[in-house]
Amino acid sequence: MQAETLTWDTQGGWSSPLPAPDDRDTLVLAFADTCIGAHADQPLQQLSEMYAGKSVVGCSTAGQISGGSLADGSVVAVIARFDRTQVLSASVEVDAAGGARRAGRQLGAALKHANLRGVFVLSDGLAVNGTSLATGISEMLPGVPISGGLAGDGDRFDTTWVLADGRPRTGWVTAVGFVGDHVELDFGSAGGWDIFGPQRLVTRSYHSTLYELDDRSALTLYREYLGDKADGLPAAALRFPLSLSDLDGHTTVRAVLATDNETGSLRFAGDVAQGSMAQLMCASSERLVEGAHRAAVMATTGREQVAIAVSCVGRRMVLGQRTEEELEAIVEGLAPRAVVAGLYSYGALSPTGGTCELHNQTMTITTIGERSA
Repeated sequence: MQAETLTWDTQGGWSSPLPAPDDRDTLVLAFADTCIGAHADQPLQQLSEMYAGKSVVGCSTAGQISGGSLADGSVVAVIARFDRTQVLSASVEVDAAGGARRAGRQLGAALKHANLRGVFVLSDGLAVNGTSLATGISEMLPGVPISGGLAGDGDRFDTTWVLADGRPRTGWVTAVGFVGDHVELDFGSAGGWDIFGPQRLVTRSYHSTLYELDDRSALTLYREYLGDKADGLPAAALRFPLSLSDLDGHTTVRAVLATDNETGSLRFAGDVAQGSMAQLMCASSERLVEGAHRAAVMATTGREQVAIAVSCVGRRMVLGQRTEEELEAIVEGLAPRAVVAGLYSYGALSPTGGTCELHNQTMTITTIGERSA
């Protein structure tokens, strides 16, 4: 396996010439600022044309990760060539499929293979319910580890897209599958957030929309907690995600994507189950950096050649100028020569406890390597 990272920006174009394709199975990952999807120089189209017939996937971000650095306003591309691994890819339009769960099932069916070792998924971050997507893929690929991320759009929450058929498309999901006995995949996911305030019952919700906590408007409660920061909703709520605990004690974290003043509701990146208990969360920079390092240590095999990092835009908002400390903590926890790239996102998928789940406000890392013999 051979892997390298290239970057593109509006001042200098590509950091180095795109390497010519060869006959090896190749994965091209491209993470880009939202506006670059329509840039006149068309760097994403250049990638798609250069590597036509290969697996080219990518998405818009809330910040691109390249090694231990943050690369805003750019494209970060990873080109990974496999010697003994087959790379499959598929894309699905969610509305045409009949919803996120059915789109996930279509993706799973397209990637199904007797020797499938893992799947990496990228999804539109605003138009897709991440919980339903993860459920659909898992239904078709039981026992297969699934990881990935939801596309971002900075703190604007306006438009997100994924690369599908070589073009940026909203409302789509795309995925790659790794087939063969030589590929090595591992995963890590950690947060660094702490709960605070009273525990409240989710008394009214529907899928990813939360209407009431303790029979009170969820939006009203959030506004009370945010105080003078409430005018910055929904972005301001990213600093205060919601911890949800079900009757079995299973805990998930959800981040706000949108607000509805008319209904007094909040829409999250994934499901908020009615009957679960909710508490607000907050974090310090130190705790988030520690969480990022913990995720890297969980994911490392010591032999990985590529590490894909999916962090949350809420973490970036809390870290501010210290964001690169989180990225440096990842690099320190991984194999010395690993190529590290990724994105700040609106959510991450990770195989926690053997089941693919949507995570918000975490650092989630997928490592990829290939045994030579």
